[in-house]
Amino acid sequence: MTPKTESAPASPLAPATSDTPRNELLQSVVDVARAIFGAAASSVLLLDEETDELVFRAVSGEGQEFLVGHRFPAGRGIAGWVATSGEPMVVDDLSTDPSFDRSLAESTEYIPDSLMAAPLISGSRVLGVLEVLDASPQARSSVRELDLLAMFARQAAAALRVITPEPVAATSVGRALDGAEREDALRLLGSLEQVLRGTG
Repeated sequence: MTPKTESAPASPLAPATSDTPRNELLQSVVDVARAIFGAAASSVLLLDEETDELVFRAVSGEGQEFLVGHRFPAGRGIAGWVATSGEPMVVDDLSTDPSFDRSLAESTEYIPDSLMAAPLISGSRVLGVLEVLDASPQARSSVRELDLLAMFARQAAAALRVITPEPVAATSVGRALDGAEREDALRLLGSLEQVLRGTG
């Protein structure tokens, strides 16, 4: 199960001359999300359309030492549901939720009690999922907080697409990010952080 796409543009996982700007952006996303929601961990999983898998690309908090690069089928678990449906989701008690794939969590060596997740959407494409694990009770009990996470995820996806633009030809897949594009992406993220911190 994968989200429908209008065409088959380059995956956000496509090789690049240097992944440093994208990695910095994604790490900023998970660090800020974890801080704002008072979470034990936060992660970004990007959709690899070629293999139909979700891949951990940035992790903050629990699991950050070993989860990056870990991948699993895109249809599994809550992250898979969010990626497929394009809808955010919050679960206060994962032990009672049938959509929670406990074996998948065990394979990552971190089993959360609660989870908030929102899709990273750019245009009509789902690029991946932003997760916040074991957020503070105040954060995960509010619909408003889930809306904030969804807004954060949308803005992060916009910044990610600036970092990883769709190539117009095969030769441009490895095009290096220029300074202006990097500044634009980081400015998007910085503006969003200010908004969230001001309303959190």
